[in-house]
Amino acid sequence: MKVLFWGTPAYAVVTLDALVAAGHELVGAVTQPDRRRGRGKDLVASPVKARALELGVPVFAPVRIRREPDIQQQLTELGAELSVVVAFGQILPTEVLDQPPLGSWNGHGSLLPRWRGAAPIQWALMEGDSQTGVGIMAMEEGLDTGPVLLERAVPIGLRDNAHELAARLAALTGELFVEALPRIAAAGAGRRSERWGRLGLSPQAEEGVRLARPIAKEDFRIDWSRRALELHRQVMGLYPGAFTSRGGARLKVRATEPLVQRLAPELSPEAAALAGKDAPAAGAAPEESTPPGTVLEVVEGVGLVVSTGGCPLLIREAQLEGKGPSGGQAMVQQLGLRPGDRLGP
Repeated sequence: MKVLFWGTPAYAVVTLDALVAAGHELVGAVTQPDRRRGRGKDLVASPVKARALELGVPVFAPVRIRREPDIQQQLTELGAELSVVVAFGQILPTEVLDQPPLGSWNGHGSLLPRWRGAAPIQWALMEGDSQTGVGIMAMEEGLDTGPVLLERAVPIGLRDNAHELAARLAALTGELFVEALPRIAAAGAGRRSERWGRLGLSPQAEEGVRLARPIAKEDFRIDWSRRALELHRQVMGLYPGAFTSRGGARLKVRATEPLVQRLAPELSPEAAALAGKDAPAAGAAPEESTPPGTVLEVVEGVGLVVSTGGCPLLIREAQLEGKGPSGGQAMVQQLGLRPGDRLGP
């Protein structure tokens, strides 16, 4: 099939490659414009643009596709049979969605209608969902509101981070699109309602809708007065960016485990042992003499135990400003913290 691909990050490249491997013809790739990155503020192409150029696929980078009729016309002239959209980053207008005769289809990283919007993977982790998944959705002019053709669930483990979960979902998105495209082709062209009817699509449920709003800068800041499980979900959901401070320098916290006794079966052996070692009962607040963010214990070869607004939190991996990431004993030595030292403002 002749496919017009819409996507921007490395997450989307997995599907692009899966479509090529399955024998589909990419007639064009639409991505976000080059951005300035790094200390030198050099213009850097998106991963989708870089991969498309390697494949010899024409690339289009509209600033706002709904306001650029010239690019819309160029895309029409490519003769795509359908559009595949994975993490493109802009809402497509109706005139663009209806260009291909087989419609436009989105690979969304959640089990719809839960977590519509920009950051479904991060919010699934931060809210402690036990599972997420991928849906292949027929697109309409709305925020992830179209009916779902295919959907598959993926379990979320306590120690999964956003990077690991995204890799699993990216691979699943590619697999599901390869499965979906022959079904879409078999349903044939025609009016949107007719095509959807032949595919047996039905509207999303109206209950359980959650909006995965874009991640803001303040979401990354660790507030040690929150409970350990909440902080752990923040760290893993925003991996690798959640941060606190140590002696006035920014300290990224990259991997943690909540030392909550009831979660012992899901913890590492080291953390499970610490959770059962003189740990406060679940939900109990630390003593007033131990402010949240205080280093309670330095565990050689493992990490740092820090007080929170509930049970302690084990920091297993961190990155001090100006340094590379480190974990276990290397992190303990690099940070040089002792019991009684404080993290945060």
